[in-house]
Amino acid sequence: MSRLIHSLIVVVFVATTLLFSGCGGTDNSSSSNSQGSGSSSGEKKRIVFLSNGDDPFWDACRTGMDQAAEELGIEAVGLTHNMDKGSEFKVEKQVEKLEQYATQSDIAGVAISPVDASNRATAKALKALRDKGVKVICVDSDMDHEKYRDSRFAYLGTNNKVGGEELGKAAKGLLPDGGNYATFVGVKTVANAIERIGGFAEGAGEQFTSLDSMADEGDENVAQENVKAILDKHEEVAALVGIWAYNAHAIVRVVEEREIRDKTAIVVFDAASLALTDMSEGKVDAMVVQNPYQMGYLSVKLIKAMVEEDSDTIKEIYPSYDPESKTFSEADGDIYNTELRVVVPDEDSPLKADMFRPETQFFYFNDFKSWLDERRLVSS
Repeated sequence: MSRLIHSLIVVVFVATTLLFSGCGGTDNSSSSNSQGSGSSSGEKKRIVFLSNGDDPFWDACRTGMDQAAEELGIEAVGLTHNMDKGSEFKVEKQVEKLEQYATQSDIAGVAISPVDASNRATAKALKALRDKGVKVICVDSDMDHEKYRDSRFAYLGTNNKVGGEELGKAAKGLLPDGGNYATFVGVKTVANAIERIGGFAEGAGEQFTSLDSMADEGDENVAQENVKAILDKHEEVAALVGIWAYNAHAIVRVVEEREIRDKTAIVVFDAASLALTDMSEGKVDAMVVQNPYQMGYLSVKLIKAMVEEDSDTIKEIYPSYDPESKTFSEADGDIYNTELRVVVPDEDSPLKADMFRPETQFFYFNDFKSWLDERRLVSS
């Protein structure tokens, strides 16, 4: 009897060992998440979103990806998705990631927000992915459209020049007599930074003078120090302009410290959760808000369509796309502009809807907060 029991124990042990070895271990790599990494057996292929860094802005984008994946049933067609936020606002990190993807057989598509629009190594790595058959798009920020247009299929995201112009108009509406201003951003080489800063100058007009544009490389402590440096150097600054999401709260904190809120207009890009709180407390005068949720949703929808060669869906997003020649019939036909909003605190703001473009949606803070709540978003 004891020999029989011993044999049974051995059988159970071996079976258990085989079961667990077949399941595989936990993948802790930055390019996979709870959605799965697109199984090494080849059953699923991944749609990867490579951001330019780790910022709460991308959380809303990921929510959009999740929603699209569920609604469009991407798992049923052998696809999964994940977001990779490991670039740390460093171009070399982003290139490393792209080169890593090129060695992996389970990558179906890559959506990227490039750190440097004109970086040759980034363009080369993207082109190498395309040559392998990986579908590549730019989201939120594009590659240089003149030099490296062929490094990606298309761009979808904010028209950042227009967004900058709208923010400039907000400053003009708040300060009709003009004044000097400074802009604050993470990385100056990113296309969206270049376009927003240039657009702001155009929207604000000749009565406004730029003092400086300060970069912080994604470091929020440096972001605050940059604001202090501008205020130390210049006795009065009429407007402080946040170009990336976290710059808003960095500006607010320094302005509070210096007790100069009554002398300084604060206008910012994006609606980070801290910036939303700041506006609710009267510490931010205007926000130009993108729709990262829409960017994430459309990224999944577009790459799925590209993988399946679904020309109807691609043309729905890019009407000038010709599936026969696989080209765009219009010069900017490969660009899709996502939604843009201007948000102000309340009806007492001097800013009104007719000051902005008709297609720009105008919100008072409470209405915008309701819009976010309906979508279970804490930022945008």
